[in-house]
Amino acid sequence: MLTLGRKPGEYIVIDGKIVITVEYDEGLSRVSIDAPKDMEIMRGEVWEQEFPRPACLNKPRPKKKKPH
Repeated sequence: MLTLGRKPGEYIVIDGKIVITVEYDEGLSRVSIDAPKDMEIMRGEVWEQEFPRPACLNKPRPKKKKPH
């Protein structure tokens, strides 16, 4: 899993086909996804109604070290 910090207006491109943009609207962080129409995009809580939670989300994340 790749974890990135992004500021509003910044974006990530996946395989040249998917663009994920971070937006900030009325105090909320939002994610916009632009992908080909034949690609299904589903919110996690909807996904978990039909399928198990992705295994990569069940792994404990390493704790960040505090700078000295």
